[in-house]
Amino acid sequence: MSEAVSIELPYAVLLQGDLNVPRGARGIVAFAHGSGSGRHSPRNRFVAEKLNEAGLATLLMDLLTEEEGRIDEMTGELRFDIHLLSRRTARVVEWIAAQPNLQDFPCGLFGASTGAAAALVAAASLPADAVRAVVSRGGRPDLAAQFLCKVTCPVLLVVGGNDDLVIGLNEEAKERLKCPSQLVIVPGATHLFEEPGALEKVAELAAGWFLRHLAAEGLERA
Repeated sequence: MSEAVSIELPYAVLLQGDLNVPRGARGIVAFAHGSGSGRHSPRNRFVAEKLNEAGLATLLMDLLTEEEGRIDEMTGELRFDIHLLSRRTARVVEWIAAQPNLQDFPCGLFGASTGAAAALVAAASLPADAVRAVVSRGGRPDLAAQFLCKVTCPVLLVVGGNDDLVIGLNEEAKERLKCPSQLVIVPGATHLFEEPGALEKVAELAAGWFLRHLAAEGLERA
């Protein structure tokens, strides 16, 4: 069952989220939303449910406040503010590490679109063991270009086979990454993975990546 949580930031900024910790969870995945998306995104909620079924806890957070979200709907500017989004993503990771019931979980980040850039910048900016794995769905890692060489955790880049521009951006990003990384192209899928079976494939790939890099470590600690 999902639990509503709030994370307080400086200057009276309050972020809202949904936390789900299945019985026996061995790791936790925080979602970094981008391109006008939030914790209610049906695509990210679908992936989160599949991760829960695989034995991973999930935290779906709004990286923008309600007021900021309204501004972004009109201007579209905040969804591309990677500095803001990455800083808040990093704060979410720090919040997880401070919670008694979550602090022993290895933490991963799942980022979509511009949220993937925020996840990569956060992973590069935090201490080396704070983020143990990153998965990018249809991501814009080019927006994190100067930080890619500083990422140390394993990174999985998932792109739709018909998302030509983003494929190129992810291929270039993979060349910049110095950490273990993999680029998977889902045949026939477009940017939002709306085609039958496409999002299921994303969830399958993400679960496998996080189980390999988070759950295995959790088992070693048990």
